[in-house]
Amino acid sequence: MSGRPAEQAIDDVTRWLGMRFTASGVTELDVRPELFNPAGLVSGPVVMALVDYAMATALWVEVTETEDIATTNISINYIRSARAGIIRATGELDRRNSRSASLRAEVRHEDGTLLATAVGSFAIFARRMPGAAV
Repeated sequence: MSGRPAEQAIDDVTRWLGMRFTASGVTELDVRPELFNPAGLVSGPVVMALVDYAMATALWVEVTETEDIATTNISINYIRSARAGIIRATGELDRRNSRSASLRAEVRHEDGTLLATAVGSFAIFARRMPGAAV
């Protein structure tokens, strides 16, 4: 990490999950019981959200002020899970053109253990004016 404080949540979802944004393409959170599945492990959707935001923040720095992005697909491979500590997703842009982008991500426990890998695609489109119909 860069030595500067991590940026906190950017919306209600990331606020509830307790996500921090430590750099472009890097999201992390503290593992806590509210995020567990019935087996006492971090729930898969929590890891998926971490990946989605990591990929999105990796792409955000590559788009212009006139562009927006939306996730179109993410395929994730869960390898292990966690019961404590910090988990961190790192997203990387593989390819981008004017209409789409392909990214990949890894999720690791703070001890370096690989928890998940993922690939994803995002649509890139013209930003709509506030108040415009969707």
